[in-house]
Amino acid sequence: MTKADLIDSVASEAELSKRQAGEIVDLILDEIKTALQKGDRVALTPFGSFVVRHRKAREGRNPKTGEKIKIAARKVPALVAGKALKEAVGGVRASGAKKKPAAKKAPAKKAAKRR
Repeated sequence: MTKADLIDSVASEAELSKRQAGEIVDLILDEIKTALQKGDRVALTPFGSFVVRHRKAREGRNPKTGEKIKIAARKVPALVAGKALKEAVGGVRASGAKKKPAAKKAPAKKAAKRR
């Protein structure tokens, strides 16, 4: 789906002109962008949340020359999908589905020997 498709859908569902729907979509996207620029989290329940993640500085390679380059630290936007979105896209996990095995507990320390 493109932005134009979204505008068409909003226009038909809300019985608005495409121009009005386009302004609404642009306004929503601008508000999300502004909040993320401030470092805020945008929660659209049950769709998901937009968050800002911090990437550490790291060393990379130029694929053409193989030369090592330094990649600066930066902030990147991310979407954390909500439960309803996950279920809509991937279906509900069956109750018998394998889950990650629980981490093993460390063995208990033996009590100090008494004299």
